[in-house]
Amino acid sequence: MTATTPSETNQPAGRGRLAGIDYGTVRVGISICDEDRTMAFPYEVYTRRGPKADADYFRRFAKDERIVQFVVGLPLHCDGRAGDSAEGARQFGAWLGELTGLPVVYIDERFTSVEAGELLRGANLTNKKRKKRLDAVAAQILLSNYLERGQIGTDRNEALED
Repeated sequence: MTATTPSETNQPAGRGRLAGIDYGTVRVGISICDEDRTMAFPYEVYTRRGPKADADYFRRFAKDERIVQFVVGLPLHCDGRAGDSAEGARQFGAWLGELTGLPVVYIDERFTSVEAGELLRGANLTNKKRKKRLDAVAAQILLSNYLERGQIGTDRNEALED
């Protein structure tokens, strides 16, 4: 399955949980939303363990949490250009779609990690605890942005305007 845009017929209709993904080669930040898609929550930071273990984890996660769509953050440059990190996120999203059979959309994730870091600094946590939660909070922010924009994603490398 390839990545999709919301206008295509395989966008999930009605209720169902979405999962926000802040892709990394070592760690993947994961967030989920409620079935009505009104609020996003940090879920966890998954540490990559290899192709088979990763596949088992994400297959089980999608099933157990009743995920109906993945929203993968695209780490674009400040000017909107895609680099190697964005290509890695796209490949990971395509893999998730093929693995789970669920639709995948992409959203501009610029500055989500910075915003997550600022939020966590105000939470009175140790540096170790902040670092441990950073990727999941970044995934929450990107999923929240997606929900607030009326679930507008893209299959192209472009910035989403306010």
